[in-house]
Amino acid sequence: MAKTKDSEVEERPKWDNKAEYLLTCIGFAVGVGNVWRFPYLCQIYGGGAFLIPYLIALVFEGLPLLYLEMAIGQRLRMGSIGVWKSISPLLGGVGIASMIVSFLVSIFYNTLLAWAMWYFFHSFQNPLPWSQCLVNDNLTGYNEECVKSTPANYFWYRETLNITPDIETSGSLQWWLVICLASAWCVVYICFIRGIKSIGKAVYVTTTFPYLVLTIFLIRALTLPGSTDGLVYLFTPDWEILKNPQVWLDAATQIFFSLSVAFGSFIAFSSYNAERNNCERDAVLVGTINSATSLYASISIFSILGFKANSAYNSCNEENILILTNHFEFSDQNITVENYDQRFKYLNRSYPGEVAGLDLRHCDLQTFLNQSASGTGLAFILISEAVIEMPGSQIWAILFFTMLFSLGLSSMFGNLEGVLTPIKDLNLLPKWIPHELVTAIICLISFSTALIFTLGSGNYWFEIFNGYVGSLPLLIVALFEIIGVIYVYGMKRFSEDIYFMTGKKPNIFWKACWMVISPLMLLVVLVAYVVLQAQKRPSYLAWNPDYELFPKTESKQYPDWVFAIIVLLSLLPVISIPLVALYKLISCRMKKTSARVQHSP
Repeated sequence: MAKTKDSEVEERPKWDNKAEYLLTCIGFAVGVGNVWRFPYLCQIYGGGAFLIPYLIALVFEGLPLLYLEMAIGQRLRMGSIGVWKSISPLLGGVGIASMIVSFLVSIFYNTLLAWAMWYFFHSFQNPLPWSQCLVNDNLTGYNEECVKSTPANYFWYRETLNITPDIETSGSLQWWLVICLASAWCVVYICFIRGIKSIGKAVYVTTTFPYLVLTIFLIRALTLPGSTDGLVYLFTPDWEILKNPQVWLDAATQIFFSLSVAFGSFIAFSSYNAERNNCERDAVLVGTINSATSLYASISIFSILGFKANSAYNSCNEENILILTNHFEFSDQNITVENYDQRFKYLNRSYPGEVAGLDLRHCDLQTFLNQSASGTGLAFILISEAVIEMPGSQIWAILFFTMLFSLGLSSMFGNLEGVLTPIKDLNLLPKWIPHELVTAIICLISFSTALIFTLGSGNYWFEIFNGYVGSLPLLIVALFEIIGVIYVYGMKRFSEDIYFMTGKKPNIFWKACWMVISPLMLLVVLVAYVVLQAQKRPSYLAWNPDYELFPKTESKQYPDWVFAIIVLLSLLPVISIPLVALYKLISCRMKKTSARVQHSP
């Protein structure tokens, strides 16, 4: 192995105990994506059938990568840049790429905490502000935009984001979001002020609290009418969907991004471990808990969405019952929700012309269950709507948005650690500058850059960062990580390091994954991702009240200058990989040439 100086090893901070390390790793891996991305993929890709490609990707791609990062970080006891420079100077750019990705992700990820904070503060109102439309400025009726859409949509798009109709119209800074964003960065800084010492204490709350809330939500949701409809819809397998290659690609990318590998954060976290620690057990434990959490969150989320769909279905039927009761002058309770279908069929047979002339809605439970959403649409619209229907809605709203904040905060610890540790490795700043000041500077720079997400067009920029910063760059970094450790550092050498740390060499499964299976899967996913992206020009969904099909979102193509920024965000983090390698090669060649000149007579 590449030796580290004794003084560096002695000065390296350490976790107070193993629980803090594991909770920090679990908190970083388990993020908001487990709550709002995995359930969505399960829903649109055949329910239980999606679990097959997902578990295959977990076993053969996710866990081997996680184990590799934890092992190499623990053995070399350095951050991402230090590790890759130690393995080979040519690979120094891999660590820089991880650091840039972590920085860019931190910038937009903390905006989620700001939004969750905004909703949390409004959750104390009774009634909840997204439960009803406001009166218009003339006091002559309700706000037209709200009436055309829904109160939850209006509160999200207009009251929270004050969104512009397209990305080219920037709008102004929304002062309430600026305050929430500043508050979110202050919370992150306070938790990070003493490095792993303060993080280790914060994760006792931020990592465990979401599980408590999910459990409370699940118990409550299972007692609500319609919850089983949501669970049946979620997990009813559609085996035919497995023939679609897109399912396998999405499963591979979901497990990859869900585990948060290639950020360099796991390398940094494990570098604070004692050298003799069973990193194999840690990797399997963190990876398994992460995937189990995704499944557990899905059950909770879709129990709630099943209840929401059932409520919407009953409301739809009740509207039709009122119309039929008034038209045919029935007595009250002549038609009920329970006998509606039977009575409707009878009336349709007996009076087809009259029934056809009535303005009846088509009520189908499956249609309401199909109203799927991922990301912000699930958290800030669908779930917030569902919460309104639950008794004691304020309490449930407070719990849900506190959970969302906790999930985001624990993930932010990893993102920021992926920036701060490499900065130390690079020795960019004098050692006399205290850690607290360096952290404050990084947080201030990040906050200043993230102000773009508080503009009227901020949500569009958020989706760009979310869709492109952490996709292609991470796939490339992960591929270089495996190649660097297994084929540059060496499989034999790496196995001996693992034997030194754990007391046993990696088995044939791990070796097969590292040497062949995982690199091939990463390469296939990388090529497939690039091909799919190249086939279509990127577009976005705009909230435009003047759109003829409003309240549906309007699909628009990104203008050329935005498309250029997307390309830049996708390539900028990984440019360092070839540039550093090229620089080192040229430097080495120049040194050899200079040495020959000096030794020549």
